[in-house]
Amino acid sequence: MSMNQNGPIDMDKRKKQKGITGIVILIAVLALAAVLSLTSFVTVSEGYIGVKYRFGKIVADNLQPGLNFKIPIIETVVRVDVREQIYEADTNAYTKDTQTVENLRFKLNYYYDQAKLSELIRNVGINNVESKLIIPQVLSITKNEIGQFKAEELIQNRTVVQENIEDKVSDSLALNGIVVASFALEDVDFEDGFEEAVRAKVVAEQDALKMQNKTKEAEEKARQTVISAQAQADSQRIEAEAQAYSIQVVQEQLVNSPQYIEYEKIQKWNGQFPQAMGENINPFIALDGSGASSTGNQRSAAAPSTTPEE
Repeated sequence: MSMNQNGPIDMDKRKKQKGITGIVILIAVLALAAVLSLTSFVTVSEGYIGVKYRFGKIVADNLQPGLNFKIPIIETVVRVDVREQIYEADTNAYTKDTQTVENLRFKLNYYYDQAKLSELIRNVGINNVESKLIIPQVLSITKNEIGQFKAEELIQNRTVVQENIEDKVSDSLALNGIVVASFALEDVDFEDGFEEAVRAKVVAEQDALKMQNKTKEAEEKARQTVISAQAQADSQRIEAEAQAYSIQVVQEQLVNSPQYIEYEKIQKWNGQFPQAMGENINPFIALDGSGASSTGNQRSAAAPSTTPEE
């Protein structure tokens, strides 16, 4: 009798337990679905590119900035910074004439070649780029290139050395998928004694150049003086030759025409008669300046007659 009474009660409990279990399972499934949906997408920021792995193998290396899909648990995405990177370092080196460059500072700007990104990750690893590629290659090329120049040549041709290093580093790193944007020798510091010697030599050369310039200036002034004197002498010679020629022409004219002097007088006469006084008056001279008086009037004006005393 008691069993019959407990039977319906146990059935209700079991039903309730099953209902609760179903709800829990449903909640767990929904939670798992939510987690899976949330982990099915990954965000790639600007300046980065996504590299997708499936069970540790690269299946994509070009996930662009934004929201990207991946299979939860099976796939993972690693973000790689593809912006320009900077590597700076200090080192020392030796020149061709065994002078020590005590402080050689350089700066390398670079970025990854996206077309070779998978190869770079497989062969080197993004985290190993500087330690395995950049540092050993840049240091080796830089020291070798500086060793091709004497110390003074290095100072005078610093830009050329820098360009040579940049070209060789670019060619070397490009083989591994690294693009060199720029390379700069920011500081080349020699031993103090050598720098003092170079400074003294530069000062001596500048002083010698100043003296050469002064000598050239004095030589140029002397040359200009000679040129000026020569020009003046040539001018005087030409003037004398012109005068001699003029005299020669006059003499030839006098020989050929005795009246040449009278002709010259007439050519230079301004048409005015001179004012004069005296008994012997040239008939062409007018005492009153009119130029039209007769000889008698001129004589009368020049010497008036007087009545003798009785």
